Amino acid sequence: MTFTAIDFETATAFHPCSVGIVTVENGIIVDEFVTLIKPPNNLYNPFTIQVHGIYPHHTANAKNFAQVFPEIKKRLQNRVVVAHNESFDRNVLAKSMSLYGLNYEELNIAPRWECTVKIYKAKGLKPTKLSDCCRAMNIQLNHHEALSDARACAQLYLLK
Repeated sequence: MTFTAIDFETATAFHPCSVGIVTVENGIIVDEFVTLIKPPNNLYNPFTIQVHGIYPHHTANAKNFAQVFPEIKKRLQNRVVVAHNESFDRNVLAKSMSLYGLNYEELNIAPRWECTVKIYKAKGLKPTKLSDCCRAMNIQLNHHEALSDARACAQLYLLK
């Protein structure tokens, strides 16, 4: 099993404030990457702050998406990509890339990613929030911390 798991935390709508990426080669985690991302104008929705605990002061001096993108690209390009609720994370990536004039097609990844929500729903698990799936599969999780979420997603995918 060779793939990359990704998780974004967002400041507003589809503007990321953090990304976690876990690279798996032949069933073994070989790389982990996490960074804060300064959203446009460093604006946050109070609700998202309550979810993940990232505040504007945390990202005031962080790189913006375009500056972080080379790290994201080298981990995703030409890979099988996995996310827990893939449509959310895929849209965050695609919309952020579009905002900065970056070409999503250059990533050469599937138009729909592998989705651990769909996989575990098909196995009959209910509910299928990341925390519920991790509890059912005995996977450690610090929920809404991007790297922990990406690592948990990778572990869920390995156990599918």
